[in-house]
Amino acid sequence: MNNFHFSINLNKFGELRRKEEKEKTGFRNLLIVFAFFTVLFFVFALILNGNLNQKVKNREQLLSDIKNEIESYQVSGEFLSSKDLQRIDKVSTERIFWAMKLVALSEQTTNKIAITHFSFKNDKLSLYGITKVDKKQKEFDLIHDFVEKLKQNEQISSDFPEIKIVHSRKDVEKDVEIMRFEIECTARDFSDEGENI
Repeated sequence: MNNFHFSINLNKFGELRRKEEKEKTGFRNLLIVFAFFTVLFFVFALILNGNLNQKVKNREQLLSDIKNEIESYQVSGEFLSSKDLQRIDKVSTERIFWAMKLVALSEQTTNKIAITHFSFKNDKLSLYGITKVDKKQKEFDLIHDFVEKLKQNEQISSDFPEIKIVHSRKDVEKDVEIMRFEIECTARDFSDEGENI
């Protein structure tokens, strides 16, 4: 004889209730996360808006200061004429930066040549130097090579486009035969540049 068995789940209502509570909890958590990110985005937007407003205020203040300065110049009559602008340009362009020139000069000077002194007068830089007379090497070639190096150095030739040997002579000092020489570097003509303003 076959026995039939029936299983009755008496806790079905309890399972449905737990499932419903689980769904409610998940929905509540999702709602909390959404609310958190919404608040976070809102705070970020407020901070960004505050920064932008501050930048706008700063620009408006700067514009106001510039306008006030312009008005003060108009009242005082302190205008810059074209001559004033030319003078300012002359000061900024007709300068020779000697520190950089001296560094470049020292870099081009070999141990076979010594610069004893120099002078700058009437837009001419005069370099006075000596070199030891060596039978194995022609002194004039050594000085000529030095002049060519000065011409090729942009730091020097930019302000002194014309560089030449003025004179040289042999001399004896403490039983050592030396050659004295003078190199003349002519400064560029700044007046041509001033006319092109």
